[in-house]
Amino acid sequence: MPSRIRRAYRWTAARYGADPLHLLALLACFALTGYAATRVVAAGIWVGFVVWFVGAAIVHDLLLYPLYAVSDVTAQRRPWRRRRRPSGHPARPSSINYLRVPAALSGLLLLIWFPLILGLAGDTYHRSTGLDTSPYLGRWLLVTGVLFAGSAIAYAIRLRRHRVVARPRLHARAPRSPRSSPSG
Repeated sequence: MPSRIRRAYRWTAARYGADPLHLLALLACFALTGYAATRVVAAGIWVGFVVWFVGAAIVHDLLLYPLYAVSDVTAQRRPWRRRRRPSGHPARPSSINYLRVPAALSGLLLLIWFPLILGLAGDTYHRSTGLDTSPYLGRWLLVTGVLFAGSAIAYAIRLRRHRVVARPRLHARAPRSPRSSPSG
């Protein structure tokens, strides 16, 4: 039986061009999307959903993507000069991803919840839920602070590990060349 499964796995991978689990995950995503679409149509809000979806795609592709692409490029280019390291010194770990991840997550949260964070949907939200929008700004700032603090801690741990690994290399003696040996 295992050889049949292996053959079927290889046959599917050869025909599909990727791992069969990829195909299974893709089919599951399509099923979930289809279910969500049926729920939107059943609720009678499909026109608003299509307008929101197309508007979000246009805003993202034409406005937001160039904005965060330019900000990422400017964050990577530092105006100060890098000091040259003596040979044997390993390069210091880059900090750019420790800034990218919390900034991207914080920006995504702001993008999704901005009407509530900025208090723009106060009346509508209060009528719908009976709740106030005032805690959203403080909570978003708290989540953003926690994301950046966690990222700073992770970067500090990485720097510490880098120093521990780099230290033995700096103090290790270079092997003697054959010419300088006393027996030569």
